[in-house]
Amino acid sequence: MSKLPSLAAAAWLREPALQRLFAVLAAAGGEGRVAGGAVRNALLGEDVTEIDVATTLSPDAVTAACVAAGMAVHPTGFDHGTVTVVAGHHPFEVTTLRHDLETDGRRARVAFTGDWAADARRRDFTMNALYCDARGTVHDFVNGWPDVEARRVIFVGDAEQRIAEDCLRILRFFRFHARYGHGAPDAAGLDACTRLRSGLDHLSAERIRQEMFKLMAAPGAAETLRLMAARGILARLLPYTEDWGVLERLPPDPLLRLAVLARDPLSMPGRWRLSNHEARRLEAVVSLIPPTPALRPAEQRIILYQTGAAAWRDLVHIAWARSGAAADGARWRDLLELPDRWPIPSLPVAGKDLVASGMSPGPEIGAMLRKLEDWWVASDFQPGRDELLKRLT
Repeated sequence: MSKLPSLAAAAWLREPALQRLFAVLAAAGGEGRVAGGAVRNALLGEDVTEIDVATTLSPDAVTAACVAAGMAVHPTGFDHGTVTVVAGHHPFEVTTLRHDLETDGRRARVAFTGDWAADARRRDFTMNALYCDARGTVHDFVNGWPDVEARRVIFVGDAEQRIAEDCLRILRFFRFHARYGHGAPDAAGLDACTRLRSGLDHLSAERIRQEMFKLMAAPGAAETLRLMAARGILARLLPYTEDWGVLERLPPDPLLRLAVLARDPLSMPGRWRLSNHEARRLEAVVSLIPPTPALRPAEQRIILYQTGAAAWRDLVHIAWARSGAAADGARWRDLLELPDRWPIPSLPVAGKDLVASGMSPGPEIGAMLRKLEDWWVASDFQPGRDELLKRLT
């Protein structure tokens, strides 16, 4: 086992807001350490975007100490030991060390503790069970550092027990492998996920969507989804296609990948509780005709005008991936970038212009605007306001 590195030089660790939080917790008789993802990412040389702090103090003690120090405190998960502390305009989730008293596969009843090792043993994967104190010293109670070095996703302790505590860990196993893993996934963890896959049936649609979207944005998404299908896990989540090659050629956009993966994309808003925006994107990808480089430039502009820039890019990405063309294909790249070269224009006339020209207000205004727009589009968007108004006569 190689020596644990130090994170003392990490810029995010030396931020005054975080160091002040550490100092406040220490002054109250406790200790705080950065836990989980921030430590993992820092050791992997990846960006640290969220900083969670674990502490030996109870939620009440954290609240009292931080409020006395002039910090805002929000009880975001108080029953489970978590409060959000705002220090220097930076929010930090601060969670008391804990161990599980009982679990039912979806939620746990916990007890607070001052034992760092006990807190580490209840976490999901060894790479997520590392802690970093205010001085940059990394603390490893479950031998997680070698797994970080090797980019192995390994359950802490017994894999089946960890999954039985929360079945969402099945999806997290595959998500972390797709994001951080190198080589084949851990055999013991994979077998445990396969044996306990029926537990996925009890998860909420919102939790499934959250994990699957993160998985489908990961670099190894296509390969991991294929593995999940082979193990009978993907079928528990949605009816799927086997367009693995298309998935591999798509950019890391979970909506685009879902549009190709789902056998019935229009069922997914209800199945996974997608947002209205996500549902509209899926509907556009399914219902609109995708452009191709074979279209004449004027035809491309008409379709872009009708679909809008966002839907155009989605359609081109999927059509490009389905075409099998090279990822650096110049003609497809030009098609994708058309909205950047040709900003979608607006019809130069409005209803008020028609009224000012002598038309009476009423349904005829809308009908005439549609006729003018059809002619304007067919004329490659060239006629200006005056030319359009002349057509009224």
